[in-house]
Amino acid sequence: MSSVWGKILHDLRNPLFRQGYALMANTVVTGVLGMGYWLLAARLYSPEEFGRGQAVITAMRLFASLTALGFVGALARFLPVAGRRTPELALRGYGLAAATGGVAALGFLLTLPMWGKTYSVLSGFWPGLFFLASVLVWAVFTLQDVVLTGLRRATFVPLNNLIFGIVKMGLLVALAGALPSGGIFVSWVIPTALALIPVNWLIFAVVVPRHVEKSDAEQQPPRLREIGRFLAGDFPGTLSILGIVYLVPVVIATQVGEATFGRFSMAHTLASMIELLAMNMAVSLTVEGSFDRAKLAENCRRALRRAFMIVTPIIAVAILAAPLILTVFGSDFAAEGTTLLRLMSLAVLPRVLIEVYLSALRAQSRARTLATVQIGLAVLVLVSTVVLFPYAGVNAVGYGLLFSELLVAVLIFGNLRKILKFGETRTPVVTQGSSGAA
Repeated sequence: MSSVWGKILHDLRNPLFRQGYALMANTVVTGVLGMGYWLLAARLYSPEEFGRGQAVITAMRLFASLTALGFVGALARFLPVAGRRTPELALRGYGLAAATGGVAALGFLLTLPMWGKTYSVLSGFWPGLFFLASVLVWAVFTLQDVVLTGLRRATFVPLNNLIFGIVKMGLLVALAGALPSGGIFVSWVIPTALALIPVNWLIFAVVVPRHVEKSDAEQQPPRLREIGRFLAGDFPGTLSILGIVYLVPVVIATQVGEATFGRFSMAHTLASMIELLAMNMAVSLTVEGSFDRAKLAENCRRALRRAFMIVTPIIAVAILAAPLILTVFGSDFAAEGTTLLRLMSLAVLPRVLIEVYLSALRAQSRARTLATVQIGLAVLVLVSTVVLFPYAGVNAVGYGLLFSELLVAVLIFGNLRKILKFGETRTPVVTQGSSGAA
């Protein structure tokens, strides 16, 4: 035990692992509190309201994330080297994410009858206005964690989400009697809005000034043209990946009843949390690769080893204990969600390889290859899900993910090996400004 503890303490001295572990801890905190939140919701609200709350929150996160998560790669890549332009870059990200997410949400509200009965709860001026405001709030909430990570302050992220999760659960209970219809969504949004104030004070009053002070005065901040060129390649690909994470559940919500969607969404959410663990170390890899390009290959090897070491036992537990885990929410959840949870959990193994490869590409600013891999993966998942849905129902999402991510992992494996072997061969895979860079 002491040797394990000593290894962890040694890892924490390395920014790659310190950031990665902080983000993984955040996923665990979010996952545990999230399970508690939805367990309370399943007990306090009707099955229809449970499913409706899940569907509306999923739609909100879809539109808020259209641009917000599209900027994750760019902020992780450029914030570490932004120098005196750090606050400008962060605020531009906030503004663009909120504006584009708001426009998309407005389009959704104006075409609400096309999205099925589940979303009819948003009809009317005040429900629509509250939904629109929630999209703006969630866009900023999403990016503030990325800003902290890009500035090597990811250790604040789990604390923020711990407080957010506890307040959210308390409000859920308080609103169960006063607001039996809509209480789930309101209890999710209000704590999110409140969390923006202290976290962004910390970012812009403490973290950003210290980062700027420590930056090399002679270092040239990235030009907008350079960031724009990176986004031109990374953003379409990231947007495609968002289609997997958020659009697929929204589409499922239009095809099944509210209670069925609630049971699907619970299995989908749990599996997505395992996938997030793999992505956490990858985001840290992008940040550290931007700080020190020479150590990219070494950091890639370390990230892969740690990611597999952490997620493999979790995946094994999820596959073996899926029925028991879902039975906590009710027998119907286990009956309808076990296969989906198992398939999506298994798909995380090839996703580890894909995420480490994508993060290495971001650190190298190889935006064109980034877009190709991400768009290809998204097309495979969406097409296979649509094709399989008439035969497998909601489990089509799991089959589509597993097939697509295995195929992409096989296709990118040769290029990933070249990146991993850079430290052995001393032959650079790509250099800044080479033809391989976007």
